[in-house]
Amino acid sequence: MTNTKPTILIVEDDLDVSEMLNAYFRVQGYDCLPANWGEDALRIAESTPPDLAILDIRLPDIDGYEVARRLRASRHTRDIPIIFLTEKRERQDKLEGLALGAEDYITKPFDIQELRLRVRNALSRTSQNSLTHPVTGLPDGPLVDEHLQGLLGATDWAVLVVSIVNLDRFREAYGFVAADDVLRAMSVMTYNALHEGANTPEFLGHLTTTDLCIVANSSRLQEIHSRLSPRLQQSLEYFYPLKDRDSGKSASAREALRILIGVLNAADVGSHKNLDALKTALLHAGKA
Repeated sequence: MTNTKPTILIVEDDLDVSEMLNAYFRVQGYDCLPANWGEDALRIAESTPPDLAILDIRLPDIDGYEVARRLRASRHTRDIPIIFLTEKRERQDKLEGLALGAEDYITKPFDIQELRLRVRNALSRTSQNSLTHPVTGLPDGPLVDEHLQGLLGATDWAVLVVSIVNLDRFREAYGFVAADDVLRAMSVMTYNALHEGANTPEFLGHLTTTDLCIVANSSRLQEIHSRLSPRLQQSLEYFYPLKDRDSGKSASAREALRILIGVLNAADVGSHKNLDALKTALLHAGKA
């Protein structure tokens, strides 16, 4: 976009609220794209991707959750920060919105000044963290894509994928701060294992929020794998509160935090001619 003003897509079917939000944010120095229907919002976002979307959940056609899902499914709109604005107050409604990658969630009636600050903060975080993960500080997004792109056509390399399984369930049970602590600790242990005795250049970054990737030559990666796996596996129980850890009631085996580690070698990716195919193969290796 050539316009220097941040653009906000405001999706709200209440015409009075929509007009108020559009007028207010224009005075605050934003460009606004109004939409009263979910399908209209998707068309606008696809043709003119905004810098942020304020999205009501209750809409006349499709609901805001479906709008968010389809925004996330499109390459052109998947990175747009979303703030849900809704009358729904149930915890499960909020979790559903956040699970779709929403930046924030505000219930009606709302304080317009608070909404303004949340919009400002969301845009600021997006600008600052576009190249690094906001929790771990590790490379994310374009930085990872650039590094992985360089592997296509190369020979002596391997990628180790560390997947943190059931972090979303852990977050629901113990909250966002506790879940962020898990993610941060896993990244620190992975970083430390990677840099012990390192004498060759290696790379660590995020494939997704819960999938870390290490790129190294094949011989070095086996050493890292042997050092890292027991550390991560042995640490998991300590993230649970002591009462849950002792009673064995922290989670069922199916829902408990788990670590899966997989490896993909250069010889395995001969058929992957593009970045998307390589990333899909890496994610599959991490869950295998």
